[in-house]
Amino acid sequence: MSLYNKSLCTIDCYRDRIVEGFLIFLGVVLIALLLWFFYLTDWRHQVLDGIQERGELVAVTRNAPTTYYEDQNGRYAGIEHDLVISFADYLGVKARFILKDTVEDIFDSLDEGKADFAAAGLTKTISRQDKYLFGPSYQSVEERLVCRRNHNGIPDSVEELAGKVLVIPNGTSYVDRLEKLKREYPQLEWVEEPGADTEQLLRQVWLRKIDCTVSDSNILSINRRFYPELYPAFQLNEHDDLVWVLPDNARHLKKEMDNWLEDLSESGQLNDLIERYYGHLDGFDYVDTRKFRNRIKSTLPKYHTWFRQAAKQYDMDWMFLAAVSYQESHWNPRARSPTGVRGIMMLTLPTAKQMGVKSRLDAKSNIFAGAKYLARLRSRLPESIKEPERTWMALVAYNMGYGHLRDARNLAERLGKDPNRWIDLEQVLPLLSQKAYYTTLKHGYARGYEAVQYVGRIREYHDILLQYY
Repeated sequence: MSLYNKSLCTIDCYRDRIVEGFLIFLGVVLIALLLWFFYLTDWRHQVLDGIQERGELVAVTRNAPTTYYEDQNGRYAGIEHDLVISFADYLGVKARFILKDTVEDIFDSLDEGKADFAAAGLTKTISRQDKYLFGPSYQSVEERLVCRRNHNGIPDSVEELAGKVLVIPNGTSYVDRLEKLKREYPQLEWVEEPGADTEQLLRQVWLRKIDCTVSDSNILSINRRFYPELYPAFQLNEHDDLVWVLPDNARHLKKEMDNWLEDLSESGQLNDLIERYYGHLDGFDYVDTRKFRNRIKSTLPKYHTWFRQAAKQYDMDWMFLAAVSYQESHWNPRARSPTGVRGIMMLTLPTAKQMGVKSRLDAKSNIFAGAKYLARLRSRLPESIKEPERTWMALVAYNMGYGHLRDARNLAERLGKDPNRWIDLEQVLPLLSQKAYYTTLKHGYARGYEAVQYVGRIREYHDILLQYY
């Protein structure tokens, strides 16, 4: 009996020891997991803390019209540049940019820890989402097949790409798109060009060195003005979101990024930036663009010196002044409109007299008078209007009169819009031709929709001139 009881005790003791050991093991595992969690949490905090401690936010990008570039005044610009500066201000630090030539180089910099994030017009892809974090979307684009007019035929579908030389930049989201299409169209073939970017390949298409490439719609919109024969054959997708890309250990930085962009969007500043860089690119006119490019070579040299001298005297960009003149007269010093305005800057007779012009057909005096008048209109605007909106609103006044501009600004305020923002004013200006509105305004009817187009065309001509000088 005692032996039996002793055996039972032994079994009970072993059971207790096993349970006790398992609980100890479980506790150790839980403690380890908690320590690992707190370590990771603190590590992710360190990414954001490190930025604030060094007082510097580092973004890797590329030098291109859609991202980051130096303008004619030696200042840096581009929508990615402006957004990064805004985010750095939000964090209370300075921004620093690392420039790389290709998408592959950009991701290498991110992988090597040389940058806090990539801001380079990148899109979300399946191949990237397992390795990186994505910031919030700030712009939508479409991927388009781009070929050249009058060269080897324009394909209308993926099937018609057979036999075409299709080249795309290596390491881009276009590779993922084409690989997906190839599952449906096995005959689809393409070449991935190492070290190339979209802008370079668009030029290759224009030069007829390759048949087609793929481009995001925003990149194509800008480059069609420089290479007007580029033709968007068809879209490859509905749309993609442009996002910033972060390392997978930067969740707290991503959270700050989300909050910042939400504030930027709600304040209207994000829309202002998109309007600044892309708002004038909607109405591409192939014939007009090609004609303008030809006249830059054939006609502009006759008046180039006077535009420079007048612009310097009245503190403005000479290419901007030349763009205004082209919109007005196509650089024809003897131009005349049905309403009686004349000359290379299309001055009314009262304005010409006010500016001291004896003959509106004298190109030099007409250019100087137009510059003087435009500078005077710009100086009359309230100080609350900042550049570049200040210049665009001065153009409205040049086109349809300062009184109508004041009417439009008053109407914008009445409708709950900001009269100092171009994105609001360009919505209000067309209302000046509607009876329900113009009868309530001091200066009455005006073709405000023409003023919007007028400003857009000048902005486009100016951008093209920047590529020549």
